[in-house]
Amino acid sequence: MRTQGISSRQQPSGMPTAKYRHFLDVNPVRLPDRRWPDRRIDKAPRWLSTDLRDGNQALIEPMDPARKRMLFDLLVRLGVKEIEIGFPAASAADLEFCRSLADGGLVPEDVTISVLTQSRPEIIHATVDALDGLPRATVHLYNATAPVFRRVVFHNDREATKQLAVSGAQELVAYMEKTLGDDTVAGFEYSPEIFVDTELDFALEVCEAVMDVWQPGLGREIVVNLPTTVERCTPNVYADQIEYVSRNLSRREFVALSAHNHNDRGTGIATAELAMLAGIDRVEGCLFGQGERTGNVDLVTLALNLFSQGIDPELDLSDIDEVRRVVEHCTQMEVPARTPYGGDLVYTSFSGSHQDAIKKGFADRRDRVAAAGGDEDAVVWEVPYLPIDPKDVGRSYEAVVRVNSQSGKGGVSYLLSSTRHLDLPRRMQIELSGIVQRHADAFGGEVTAEDLWSIFADEYLPHTVADGLTPWGRYRLSSATLTAGDGQSTVLKAMIVESADSGQIRHAVETSGNGPIDAFVRALGQLGVDVHVLDYVEHALSSGGDATAAAYVECDVDGQVLWGCGIDPSTMRAGFNAIVSAINRALR
Repeated sequence: MRTQGISSRQQPSGMPTAKYRHFLDVNPVRLPDRRWPDRRIDKAPRWLSTDLRDGNQALIEPMDPARKRMLFDLLVRLGVKEIEIGFPAASAADLEFCRSLADGGLVPEDVTISVLTQSRPEIIHATVDALDGLPRATVHLYNATAPVFRRVVFHNDREATKQLAVSGAQELVAYMEKTLGDDTVAGFEYSPEIFVDTELDFALEVCEAVMDVWQPGLGREIVVNLPTTVERCTPNVYADQIEYVSRNLSRREFVALSAHNHNDRGTGIATAELAMLAGIDRVEGCLFGQGERTGNVDLVTLALNLFSQGIDPELDLSDIDEVRRVVEHCTQMEVPARTPYGGDLVYTSFSGSHQDAIKKGFADRRDRVAAAGGDEDAVVWEVPYLPIDPKDVGRSYEAVVRVNSQSGKGGVSYLLSSTRHLDLPRRMQIELSGIVQRHADAFGGEVTAEDLWSIFADEYLPHTVADGLTPWGRYRLSSATLTAGDGQSTVLKAMIVESADSGQIRHAVETSGNGPIDAFVRALGQLGVDVHVLDYVEHALSSGGDATAAAYVECDVDGQVLWGCGIDPSTMRAGFNAIVSAINRALR
């Protein structure tokens, strides 16, 4: 045998890397005394949903009014207090929806409607006019400030770019004061668009200039939004940018610093979380991240990440499947099965070792909760492979473990335990897992709970237990009665039916033994069956007047060691049937 030393090195890909530049070579950020790495998130941010604006404009088929209303109502039910609904001045559909909310009185008093506008007087006026009658409204003004947009798109220098923001803010403030009455609580948000690519000193300069127009102060908040319009740097670099602005922005106590993160690099969640460490007060995003290109930051994932750390997300996500159904209906886009927290398979394990750990984790938790007097909240959640309790988001435990050819005894036994309340002994679990694996290898695909029950019943139980199975077995117990014999002995009278080529033979047997099992084994010996019981386990399947027992017996039948199972209202008959099950399996 040869051992491996240094592994072979990767080879150049041949891809045109020379046409790209490291982000820090394009927009350097230096914050040597950064403080955010030593902080911890201890509360939820303010949430703004942009599902009806950023999310809607990203759809192949934008939402119709009915689906918009359905999604709006969902956001309100979840507890989202700031909802961005679109560009009422630029889209007839957005204007109609905005007016339907206002005219129908559909917006709760504590929910703020947010709308976008570019820095152009006619668009600003139409935007503000659309807000008449809303209880709370924020106008979000933005203009692009990054060098590539200044050079390529607008042909503006720094000063002209800043003046565009200032003039827009001046126009907006003047028109809001002129138009909106005291029945509307008005707010203002400004975004230096493509902030992540904007020079930090210039982004700060533009924000300060806009703030000078709005004059934030006590009871007059301004939202300053710092978006990764296109995610182009690692999350730690964005966190440095946020901390720089947060530390250097004047009138900081009157500023709600907001993050609007996209997911172009696949790190939108991490970017938002590090931004929260760095000073962000509010996060903008979409449910399940259904936004432009690779999506906006996923509010569901971000909120439940907080929940998993014992922090109240201040969003009610206790029925995650209902949230997903509404989002999928309204967006006509599927939430992938592996989407954190909400996907079909995110609480599911197929791996045998994972299943075994989960099974043991649930058993451990059950014992600790019982020791705590049944108080679930008194016991910290610690179940392997499950970051949160699926039950807390409305999922059942039935889907936690699913069986396929990769599964082991833990998954098989857990599924039988959770769906049929059968608590198999460990050696029987091993035996059954081999049977199930052979089935999965032969037929492929997943073995459902019903499939597993059918496999188990066909292997261990009389055919009457599960529908659609072919009768099998050489022996069947017809009747059995026990009486006390002399001294410590037990007398058994039993009728055992044997299926032979000539038909069914009924054997009336009478024996005695030092207990019911010993007596039954002696009765079988009269029929020429050599069986020895090696292990016996039983438990109740139900309680009360219709109680049922399950018995598991490991037997040596003519040199074959295998398990049998019996289920019967009588514990005695359950044990006898388990022995018959093992014998029939040996002869099958």
